[in-house]
Amino acid sequence: MRRALLTIAIFAASALTGCGYHTLGAAMHLPPDAHTVAVPLFSTHTNTYHSEVSLTQAVLRELTTRTRLHIQPNTNNDPDLTLHGTILQEASTPLTYNAETNQASSYLLTVVASVSLTDRSGRVLYENKNYVFREQFQSSSDLPRLVDENPAAMERLSRAFASQLVADLLEGL
Repeated sequence: MRRALLTIAIFAASALTGCGYHTLGAAMHLPPDAHTVAVPLFSTHTNTYHSEVSLTQAVLRELTTRTRLHIQPNTNNDPDLTLHGTILQEASTPLTYNAETNQASSYLLTVVASVSLTDRSGRVLYENKNYVFREQFQSSSDLPRLVDENPAAMERLSRAFASQLVADLLEGL
């Protein structure tokens, strides 16, 4: 009898807790009346070439694939929401060195950004002024065949940044 009651209690408890998964858009915490979001080109306070384009494009792609919102690259058509981003810092720091050549063999790319999502009235719905992302990449020791891996690392970092940012926007508001 006790065993049967214990089994029933376990099944009841597991049925009430759920699995933690949800369907696309089910946990959306954006305002229900929002239909459009503008993502203007991120600004930058760095001298690094093209990083703002890479980050902005990754965020546009991620929002397009993970939401049902109409995504636009500018604020010309009076969007319901606007996502602004600013790259505050970007640095490539040597991580490891080749003992034979005394050259760096891997680097850590670090990007610090500030992002905010506002509604049409200017009310801040989400803000993170210290969004930090890192990506490691290898360097070539063969100088005649040197391929700069920094752009590829920036693309990977941009995808990870966009994925996490959109998750925060949809589930963390």
